[in-house]
Amino acid sequence: MTKLSVNINKIATLRNARGGNMPDLLRTALDCERYGAEGITVHPRPDERHVRYQDVYDLKPVLTTEFNIEGYPSEIFIDLVMKVKPAQVTLVPDPPGVLTSNAGWDTIKHERFLKEVIAGFKSCGIRTSVFIETDEKMIRNAAKTGADRVELYTEAFASAYKADPQKAVLPFRMAAEAANDSGLGVNAGHDLSLENLHFFYQNVPHLLEVSIGHALICDALYYGLENTIQMYLRQLK
Repeated sequence: MTKLSVNINKIATLRNARGGNMPDLLRTALDCERYGAEGITVHPRPDERHVRYQDVYDLKPVLTTEFNIEGYPSEIFIDLVMKVKPAQVTLVPDPPGVLTSNAGWDTIKHERFLKEVIAGFKSCGIRTSVFIETDEKMIRNAAKTGADRVELYTEAFASAYKADPQKAVLPFRMAAEAANDSGLGVNAGHDLSLENLHFFYQNVPHLLEVSIGHALICDALYYGLENTIQMYLRQLK
């Protein structure tokens, strides 16, 4: 079964646009769980332009599903994760000012760094995932870092899906097989939507979790949050 983790960053972006606490991030997260989401994802960034560090501390004691914290493993991020102890941390090679995640790790170049960071998280019982592209060498080397899973960066699939779905998904199917062969679990995320999620799910084996935020929150403006989450869950059947 593939789990749906809802990324609530865009809810925080809307809140921050006017200050105050509307919409209420904690209430939205709990509603997502109540409506069927099997996980909540946040990606705090250094400028706190959407999810703030305090949000992460506030969310941890109230969530009942899997809590996934994404981000670049800076000192402040590592300290946050070690204190909060989520079910999963997803390491993303984001420079501080990037608008959104736009590349996967070079697990060969950064193997030593990732090993050190991941060892610390695993010593606290935190499952670790590495955000990565479909390069088989990078995926197989991710296993050497001690990671438990990889999260496949799916923007390339989403961009090419309309033109040729089979061609678009092939690298991801092969990447998932390489990850599984290397003893790694497979997650996926970035630009997955109601349009392309079911096809991706049908054609990519060993898929444990998808993390979806932007498209899901946009759809919720039209369909409502509860209905939208149910619609996404149906794509994973």
